[in-house]
Amino acid sequence: MNIWGRILKLAGWQVDITAPQRDKCVICVAPHTSNWDFILGILAYKSVGRKANFLMKDFWFFFPLKYLLSYLGGIPVIRKKSKGTPSLTSALIEKFRDSEYLNLAVTPEGTRSLQTDWRTGFLHIAIGADVPIDLGVIDYSKKKIIIKDEYLPSGNIQKDMSQIKTYYSKFTTAARFPEKFST
Repeated sequence: MNIWGRILKLAGWQVDITAPQRDKCVICVAPHTSNWDFILGILAYKSVGRKANFLMKDFWFFFPLKYLLSYLGGIPVIRKKSKGTPSLTSALIEKFRDSEYLNLAVTPEGTRSLQTDWRTGFLHIAIGADVPIDLGVIDYSKKKIIIKDEYLPSGNIQKDMSQIKTYYSKFTTAARFPEKFST
């Protein structure tokens, strides 16, 4: 067991990451109601010897924090879009095409607040990059981090989102703050 796994074990958490290890995938993580989700997710993925990438506002990539965030897999997101700049979705599809390894963790809710309309960018990215989606859960009620199931998007965004929300509907009490999670 590596240091990442030891930290989780000391905190009483279990890791169940059995989805196939892929060089390229999108990792959909829900519910997302706490900043702790980020830390637990990174620890869990590293505990099984995998590296996840994640999106973070470019604001946080200042010296010296930018080196730690980059080491952990951070990808800065510039919020101000200038004319002629590709959309974030297009840029990430291109990043998948140009990368040998990219396991991109995203939270479809897009915020830690209650959100019933999930963002579809992760589906567009997976479809455009032709990569599977690993379905990840941070279950505070059981102190367990799970990535067992893989979803292959059909290309029908509404149908795919409906099926993914159905999957996560059984985890409504798993959130750190269940009142902030809805499928």
